[in-house]
Amino acid sequence: MVHYLHMRLDHVSYVASHDQVSDVVQRIGSQLGTAFVDGGIHPRFGTRNFTASLLNGQYVEIVCPLDHPAAEATAWGKAVTKKANEGGGWLTWVFSTKDISPIEDKFGRPAVEGKRKRPDGTELTWKQLGVIEIAEQPELPFFIQWLCDDHPSVDGKAHTSISKIEIAANGELDDSWFKDDIHAALRDLDVTWVDPSTAEGESGIVSIGFSNGAVIS
Repeated sequence: MVHYLHMRLDHVSYVASHDQVSDVVQRIGSQLGTAFVDGGIHPRFGTRNFTASLLNGQYVEIVCPLDHPAAEATAWGKAVTKKANEGGGWLTWVFSTKDISPIEDKFGRPAVEGKRKRPDGTELTWKQLGVIEIAEQPELPFFIQWLCDDHPSVDGKAHTSISKIEIAANGELDDSWFKDDIHAALRDLDVTWVDPSTAEGESGIVSIGFSNGAVIS
C-alpha cells in the first residue's frame, strides 16, 4: 500500500496534576537521564508543559492542567484534566505530518491551532487534530503539523530514544483511518499490543521503554 501522509512519531504525552508536576518532572527526567525544560503555557487549552529531548527528533512532554476556563472548554484541556484527576500517567502519542489537510478531510473538520510561549519569549505554533477521539479511544494517537521551524526536540540535550511502546487496545488501531500510515511510521519501533484486561480494563499506553533501559509506566 502506498502511504501518502509521511507521518512520524513526534512525541509522547504524560499527564501530572498541577501540584505533582515538579516531582514527576524530576522523577522521569532522572529515568531518562535528561533534564526537562519549561515549555510554557498553552493559553488556548488551559495547560502547561515541560519537555525532554529525545534522539531521533522526538521528545517527551509532561503536561498538567491549569486552573483556567480553557481547561474545561477545549478537547485537550478536558483530556488532560480528566487524566490528572484519575492520577495521571501516559495520555497519548502524537504523530506529525508536513500537511495535515488530508487528515482534516478524513475527520471532516479543521485542525485546531495551538501555540505556547517559552519562558525566553519564543513562540511555538502548530495545528492539531484528533484529540476528541482519544477521549473515547485512548489507544489512538492524534496528529500535528508544526507551523514553525523550531521544534521541542532541540530544547535540551538528548541522551536516549524511544525503543518500545506497549499499548492496551482491542485491535491494533482497527478503527483508525490512518492505521496503515501509522504502522508504516513505526516500522523501526517495537510496538506491543496487549488486551485491556491485562491493564485493569483500560485502553491506551501502558508503558514506554527507552534505549537507556528505562521503562516508564
